[in-house]
Amino acid sequence: MERETRWTDHIVINIYWLGLNVASGVITPVLLPYLVALFVPDAQKNTYLATVRVVGLAVAMMIQPMAGLLSDRSTLRWGRRRPFIVAGTLLDVLFLLVVGVSPLLIGNPADPFFERALGVSTAYIVLLAGIVLLQISSNVAHGALQGLIPDLVPANRRGRSSGVKAVMELLPVFLIIFIGPLVDAGRIWLTIGVIIGSFLITMLLTVFFVHEKPQKEKPAGGVREPLLRLVALTAIFVAVTQGAVWLVRASGTWLGEQGAAVGVQVAIVGLAGLVGMAGSILLGVYLGAWVGIGREARQQTSFIWWVINRLLFLAAVGSIQAFAQYFLRDVLQVEKAASMTTLLLAVVAAFLLPSALVGGSLADRIGRKRLVGYAGLVAGSGALLLLGARNIPLVMVAGCIIGLGTGTFMATNWALGTDLVPAKQAGRYLGISNLAGAGAGIVGAGIGGPMADFFNLLRPGLGYLVIFALYAALFFLSTAVLTRVRVTSATSTAS
Repeated sequence: MERETRWTDHIVINIYWLGLNVASGVITPVLLPYLVALFVPDAQKNTYLATVRVVGLAVAMMIQPMAGLLSDRSTLRWGRRRPFIVAGTLLDVLFLLVVGVSPLLIGNPADPFFERALGVSTAYIVLLAGIVLLQISSNVAHGALQGLIPDLVPANRRGRSSGVKAVMELLPVFLIIFIGPLVDAGRIWLTIGVIIGSFLITMLLTVFFVHEKPQKEKPAGGVREPLLRLVALTAIFVAVTQGAVWLVRASGTWLGEQGAAVGVQVAIVGLAGLVGMAGSILLGVYLGAWVGIGREARQQTSFIWWVINRLLFLAAVGSIQAFAQYFLRDVLQVEKAASMTTLLLAVVAAFLLPSALVGGSLADRIGRKRLVGYAGLVAGSGALLLLGARNIPLVMVAGCIIGLGTGTFMATNWALGTDLVPAKQAGRYLGISNLAGAGAGIVGAGIGGPMADFFNLLRPGLGYLVIFALYAALFFLSTAVLTRVRVTSATSTAS
């Protein structure tokens, strides 16, 4: 860059992450579980929630790197990234309206037809359609946004900028503390309005205050092959993870038919779940990334293992967050579970934010990789404590420990990743890293949701304990795979 990067630059470069994470922070742990529970049988709500997340995230996995790739090649006058952010945001507004309409369709006359044909109600179908469309639009913006730090921030300042990014990702937890009561009260349109406002405000700030230099010449080479590779990447990953879901369901069904004791079923199906989650992450990311990157993959094995590390961690923390509302309702018998979920997230954020800020600064000085490893160990310890939590204070303590690890991870892991990607293809590579962002929900919720329902039928509340134990194991595995990540001497502070 031509001038020293100022603290205001770090803020405006990362401000749109605030809008994205207000949306995900409201929809994933609060709004979506609430709506799904309205539309489906109570005993199957975890499975149906997993279905919405898996389908939507599979779309996100494909769209985000495509947008990153296309923004890498953009020669538009506004710059490479901002036009995609504007287009994605405007479509977000439209598709959020589709999500908002879904509760109005409860008891729709078309329900008998859809229930016979698909086994679900009209409201659930509309919700699913709205979430899928929203994943398309938001990931058009998201894929381009990921290129701003590599484009505009010098390498020796990316830890600091990634720390600011982490704060923007975590700050919405405080902002949405009032959303839980709104959702519990059924004020869905007001909730949708908050999300729309956050998107529009942060988009405008990005457009007017981020200074990109337009790219004068489009990079050599076509886009057909890399785009087809991204489609294949998504297909491979989804196929592998759905194979793992089949493995878990088949083992559970067989044991049930044999009349196996509950303890035996927990041990065998739980082990199958862990193998399914970890195995699909390792195999799905490795095969998918090799297909998505192409011939360059032989030189990018550290990047691939970084994605695996990121996916293991995010699958654990994202799934704990996604099922928190149902855990509070079913196990702790919390009456207003959406409100308590947002309060719990706000308390956790009190530990997330300082660790993200401190972690970002420390990453530039003592090493990104080392801090990422510590983050997995700390978060895993918090998840283990959650297994014995039978009251809200203990749940909060466990959550705060997870928060310490997560805040450090969010700042330092991304800084490590920006060191590993080729500078001229940052949008494409960091888009491929959405194997971790979208794949986390596909693996964690896609496998965990059906497992929770399976074990809850055997013993109420047992399902959440089993899947939380598996998520603790994923945290620890995220630290173990870091041994495969290598950094160059030019980025030795990341080691």
